[in-house]
Amino acid sequence: MALMDFIKKQFIDIIQWTEEGDGTLAWRFPMRDMEIQNGGTLVVRESQMAIFVNEGQVADVFGPGTYKLTTQTLPVLTYLKNWDKLFESPFKSDVYFFSTRQQIDQKWGTPQPITIRDKDFGAVRLRAFGNYAFRIADPKLFHTEISGTRESYPVADLEGQLRGLVLQNISNAIAGSGLPFLDLAANQVMFADALTKELAPIFAKLGILIESLTVQNVSLPEELQKILDQKIGMGMVGNDMAKFMQYQTAQAIPKFAEGAGNGGGVAGDAMSLGAGVALGQVLAQNLQQGLQGGGAAAQAAPAAAAAAVGVKPEDVMATLEKLGELKSKGILTQEEFDAKKAELLKKLV
Repeated sequence: MALMDFIKKQFIDIIQWTEEGDGTLAWRFPMRDMEIQNGGTLVVRESQMAIFVNEGQVADVFGPGTYKLTTQTLPVLTYLKNWDKLFESPFKSDVYFFSTRQQIDQKWGTPQPITIRDKDFGAVRLRAFGNYAFRIADPKLFHTEISGTRESYPVADLEGQLRGLVLQNISNAIAGSGLPFLDLAANQVMFADALTKELAPIFAKLGILIESLTVQNVSLPEELQKILDQKIGMGMVGNDMAKFMQYQTAQAIPKFAEGAGNGGGVAGDAMSLGAGVALGQVLAQNLQQGLQGGGAAAQAAPAAAAAAVGVKPEDVMATLEKLGELKSKGILTQEEFDAKKAELLKKLV
């Protein structure tokens, strides 16, 4: 390097970073063909931190404030110390700035249902989504573990990794909370706190602090949601299986009558509209007995017997087909089907 190249070299008197937009976590001050002037100023604004890297190692970390740079704090003017090397300094110094403000509204969610253990339902597959906010807490660790020597490091390059860590620890957070699924869905704040506690030490290893996390929704897949709705229905009738099944069959009467009238389905092919009405009478009587109970059931018994008089064999067979359809859908148990079958067959005797 010639003497004129050294003379032409530019000296930096102020080192600072004015963020032009959102989404940048780390930024390297441009040092090409420039040297830091002895007595220069380093300006670190609020919501920023800076590190000085000399010969590939982090020499110092600067928090918000204004600093005067001297040969005691930085190896500046290295050209003047290396005349024997024709002004070619063996030192390479860089200054990196880091944004420490919160990076908000980072989305997370389960693309597919995840399986967890639940004290009420056993194994449950659920979906959940929400958002979280984080900030850089340890710029030195973040520099060595994540951003490295890149000119800039955006949030977008990190969000996939962080989202994966959130999803990976959902099961652990639910297990640690000790909440069953129903309580979990009703208390999303507690779920969010448990997940935040689980993630904090993992994020800390990257130099990141998780500031907040929200759970906006916890839900089951559609087929499991139907089962949950049935369980809730059982709870509404005091977990009385007989009453619940009577309620279920009563709810199904309009659909059965419609299917019979249109001639659709297996049972519809064998059942006329009159048979559908007969089935409705039997099921309505069962519902009335379950809801009224006691003496009302005793009063309904003669009416049921009277309704059974004159039942045609084809009506009984059609009713059995309908009950078989209920059993295949899980609405009736095998025991309940057998009991109703025996009751109907007695009408043919």
